[in-house]
Amino acid sequence: MMKVKSKRIILLFVLIFLFVLSFFLSLLEGPVETNFGNFWDFLFNGNGTFKTIFVDLRLSRALLAFLVGASLSLSGAILQGYFQNPMAGPFVVGVSSGAAFGAVLCIYLGLNIRLLGVSLQSLFAFGSGFAIVFLVYLLSQKKGVFKVETLLLTGIAAGALASALTSFLIFFKSESYQEAVFWLLGSFSLADWNQITAVLPYFLLCFTVAQWLAKDMNLLVQGDDIAQSLGCSVNRVRKTFLAVSTLLAASSVSVSGIIGFIGLVVPHWIRILIGPDHRYLFFFSSLTGGVFLVFSDLLARTLLSSTELPIGIITAAVGAPFFIYLLSQRR
Repeated sequence: MMKVKSKRIILLFVLIFLFVLSFFLSLLEGPVETNFGNFWDFLFNGNGTFKTIFVDLRLSRALLAFLVGASLSLSGAILQGYFQNPMAGPFVVGVSSGAAFGAVLCIYLGLNIRLLGVSLQSLFAFGSGFAIVFLVYLLSQKKGVFKVETLLLTGIAAGALASALTSFLIFFKSESYQEAVFWLLGSFSLADWNQITAVLPYFLLCFTVAQWLAKDMNLLVQGDDIAQSLGCSVNRVRKTFLAVSTLLAASSVSVSGIIGFIGLVVPHWIRILIGPDHRYLFFFSSLTGGVFLVFSDLLARTLLSSTELPIGIITAAVGAPFFIYLLSQRR
């Protein structure tokens, strides 16, 4: 049997190759037909038209897709370790549904303005996602005692309530249906460099914190009592991981809408491939999720010539059967 270390090395080279390939294809494919000759002309002759196509439209979109995929996968990896449950993901604590509700509420109120280059819808999504998790955390405490099981159940209930409120708003604002679909099924059609600069600092900060506390997560999965006896500050680490996973998911949904299955399937798959050590799991989940979402976005843009599919349809179509397959293999 191949050693885990060898698997990690092989997986790293495969992901690097796929990363380069995904960006190369994303730069060449789009509504405007281009080829490698056009790209070469842009690189060496500085063609202004091709600069707009390759850099402002396609590169920004691919980078945003990668950041969102990496963020959602990392958030899922954290929550699966946090709850010691491979079925956990950003939807579990209600952050995705809460963020979508904030965005649709902004649409319902007719607030279509930008602040410092960021749309108010994104700010509403980010704020409501954080608010609902903060509320879930408060409701999960009883007499000052925090229980993970209560957080899980409260998060599911809060997410269902947020989804119901979102549907209610869409029902009464049917003329904004297309815009609401963007937030409920996900898309990168509005990607620009402002969104990248809004998401990138959060991802870098959260990834750094997650890697720094990865050893503590390895202790937490053995149980809080064991982790405490081995010197882990359980309450502080749990609060930090919850905040990090929430920040990752909220910032992602605020620029792309809800994109399902990334945070669920990718960490689960990586755990099967290289093992449960979170020092490596966090990194490989992030890289794999980013590459997967770039390819998914490429497919969403090119599958139908007449229109662009919401990316959530692609991730669900690929992720759901694959996840069922993974579960059947583990029986």
